[in-house]
Amino acid sequence: MFKQGKFPIISKKNLAKGIFDIEVLCPEVAELSKAGQFVQAAAEGFFLRRPISLCDIDKKKGTIRLVFEIRGKGTEKLAGLNTGDTIDLIAPLGNGFKVLEKGKKAVCIGGGIGTPPMLGIAKEYGENATVISGFRNMAAVILQDDYKAVGAKTVLCTDDGTAGIKGFVTDAFKAELEKDKPDIVYACGPMIMLKNITAICKENGIECQVSLEQRMACGVGACLVCVCRTVKSGEEFNSHVCKDGPVFDSEEVVFE
Repeated sequence: MFKQGKFPIISKKNLAKGIFDIEVLCPEVAELSKAGQFVQAAAEGFFLRRPISLCDIDKKKGTIRLVFEIRGKGTEKLAGLNTGDTIDLIAPLGNGFKVLEKGKKAVCIGGGIGTPPMLGIAKEYGENATVISGFRNMAAVILQDDYKAVGAKTVLCTDDGTAGIKGFVTDAFKAELEKDKPDIVYACGPMIMLKNITAICKENGIECQVSLEQRMACGVGACLVCVCRTVKSGEEFNSHVCKDGPVFDSEEVVFE
């Protein structure tokens, strides 16, 4: 079930170069939303909507947070919206993350602009969550204080070592596994990162859910733009990331 409408933007921040954070007042959408779902945002003058993952949901305030990067003319148009403007959304869409019972431990792994969806799920686990984030360099780092604010342990990695640990999130994940084994892992980021995280989880017998980032057109499973290959019961078939995902059990995804 989803809603379509124009909703007021109540705050806007520029988190890093080309990355924006907007808070939208939409109580009906917030009430329906789960961590891991996404919205389709309309950019004025563009026929196709832009998919943006839900970064955070505040059901009490009736708000959602959208953190996105300018990737083209459409997202550039959305970045031009300001506090007081309205944004046209279809939301919430897709399937969210599975949440384990209280007391279970989770590791949430985000790469680049795949880090925003990790905030909503880390919030579900609080002090039982470890968030591992990877970025190109210090200038691209976002949301670290937000993860800490929900009680999560944070591990920051950068490719060039200008902030946190120099190296990849996979290295940091292996190091965390040596200290403690989580009950579940959540990941969002580049496909190669997801493939490697999936392999580590399989090797260690840990349940893993991945959120896939794909180009989308309709957002509701009516077109074939966001098709990905998946396997169930040994049989391979095509799935829609928008409708069947964006969250999948990692072992169901066929990584190229």
